[in-house]
Amino acid sequence: MSPHRLPLAARVLTAAALAATVLAAILAGPALAGASVIVLTQTGCQFLEPENRDLMVEPKAADDCRAYNAKTKAVRQKSHQPLSLAPGRYTFRVTNKDVPYELGFYLRSQQRDLIPFMPRVSGGGVHEGETKDFDVELAAGNYIYSCPFNPTIDYRLTVK
Repeated sequence: MSPHRLPLAARVLTAAALAATVLAAILAGPALAGASVIVLTQTGCQFLEPENRDLMVEPKAADDCRAYNAKTKAVRQKSHQPLSLAPGRYTFRVTNKDVPYELGFYLRSQQRDLIPFMPRVSGGGVHEGETKDFDVELAAGNYIYSCPFNPTIDYRLTVK
């Protein structure tokens, strides 16, 4: 049945559903075409997803995270949940949940000193309450990701 033959109430609902879908796509940001979206949330000195808990750190500046990480880094790097992905195109959607200064995202190969041209992505501009997409195509290998501005520990990511 043509949309023009639907009763007025059904046409309004169809238009509202279409508008909601378009709005959701706009708010989500421009993901890389054909990419899988990986959602990551930053709060004080950490990404929430790999640590599976909020450490409740409330930094006022990056130096606060450097001091906190110096004390907790060894234990946290052993206990975080590494991310495992297949090779392909990814959009890392990073949200600054509540950190009162600009954050960013930096993903690079663990072998970057040996293979400097391995895929990587970096950038900033993620202010409190904002979300930003970082697009990359990942080949098989071992990677780490972090935020140099927050700063966080290095989180592991394996692509195989």
